[in-house]
Amino acid sequence: MPKYDKTVAIMERIIFYCDEVQAFTERFGKTYDAFKNDLAYQRACSMCILQIGELATRLNEDFRKKYNIIPWANVCGMRNRFAHDYDNMFVPRIWETIADDIPALRDYCIFILSESRGKDK
Repeated sequence: MPKYDKTVAIMERIIFYCDEVQAFTERFGKTYDAFKNDLAYQRACSMCILQIGELATRLNEDFRKKYNIIPWANVCGMRNRFAHDYDNMFVPRIWETIADDIPALRDYCIFILSESRGKDK
């Protein structure tokens, strides 16, 4: 039976939520106008971003230092903003996160998983 690796599980869940955001952009539209005019679209993506941030808080400091291409503190900070100050979220910044940051995060997490799985062999 393979050993459970918490970090691998976190990376897999982050990828899942990135994929969810991608699915929402496919469903609702890949434009800022579609996003800013659809509250359901905003909330669906925001919940995924919140979940990604929550997962990022569970990564240990050594991991964050090793895989520092992603600004993990910012990911966690955005989670805090969604959780505690949602009414003041800046819709254009959320869209930037969806359009630019989420795809990059997904790719980086896939890289981390491939590197991790390469060590297991």
